[in-house]
Amino acid sequence: MSGYQLTLEQIEQFDKQGYIILDQLLDTEEVELLRKIARADLQMKQDVASRADGEGGAIDLVVRNDVEPDTIYGAIVASESLVNAVETVLGDEVYHYHHKMILKEPKVGGAWAWHQDYGYWYNNGCLSPDMASCLIAVDKATKENGCLQVVPGSHRLGRIDHGAVGDQTGADPERVAAIVERMPVEYVELEPGSAVLFHSNLLHRSDQNKSENPRWAFICCYNAKSNDPYKEGRHPRYTPLEKRPDADILSTGRKQWEQMESLSS
Repeated sequence: MSGYQLTLEQIEQFDKQGYIILDQLLDTEEVELLRKIARADLQMKQDVASRADGEGGAIDLVVRNDVEPDTIYGAIVASESLVNAVETVLGDEVYHYHHKMILKEPKVGGAWAWHQDYGYWYNNGCLSPDMASCLIAVDKATKENGCLQVVPGSHRLGRIDHGAVGDQTGADPERVAAIVERMPVEYVELEPGSAVLFHSNLLHRSDQNKSENPRWAFICCYNAKSNDPYKEGRHPRYTPLEKRPDADILSTGRKQWEQMESLSS
């Protein structure tokens, strides 16, 4: 990830479309370490939660509110280039809101209903949608294995009412139907290590994974300092995020993997 910087064109696109693609945010070794560590992470396997998608499937995920400094997850979340990029598009200091791993396994990985992240986070006491997420592809993301779908520009429509969809929370179906009739839907296909940075009001979803290939994704979520929640919620209130050199991703990941190998031998 060393020295990744947004271009003026990317900044303008984020404002207009609500999302940008960050090609090769993680290099080959970084994403390979992330993949190996996540697949072998016994604690992650114990903490997996499953959410029915209302379409006959379920999606597995693991959510963390702590930065986890001695893990590759924490090194990515606090990496200088990524945090700087989020601060650039939001125009404010940001802090770590939470991060999560989405585990879409072959043939059984469930869907995510149409939603806005702020549709959830509004109820946590965040007064403004000055929040963003960065989804990093751990595996190749394609239409076949249920990649992210977005409605470009939908972040400008404001917060949509959300309600229950299976075990998930989804945007008002009637309103979503009217939106996708008037606005195009785009599939965000990504190579491993590439990412999509998107606004919390961007309408997005994903299909079930009916392919032979897994689609795991690592999502880092951030909130603006000025948007510190007014009440306690599921995720943290403002705590300064200490940025770390991008090089820490490799050094921390290598050390973590060595420790995991030694414990398993």
